[in-house]
Amino acid sequence: MDKLIEILEDIQPGVDYENNESLIDNHVLPSLSILSLVAELEDEFDITIPAVEIIPDNFNSAKAMWKMITRLQDED
Repeated sequence: MDKLIEILEDIQPGVDYENNESLIDNHVLPSLSILSLVAELEDEFDITIPAVEIIPDNFNSAKAMWKMITRLQDED
């Protein structure tokens, strides 16, 4: 999960990703950042994030993102 936090910091610095549970709901991560994030996550973790997975529930917190990443890795 450290690499995920590092990616998030690169895309949108200065956010407490460890504790923030509403990154999307509170507009901490704008939609263009999400597009960049999806590409970064796919490259870094060797996964494909289908469009149906790009929903607020999967991106509202680093924990939710990590859960999605591990689930997609397990599906391969």
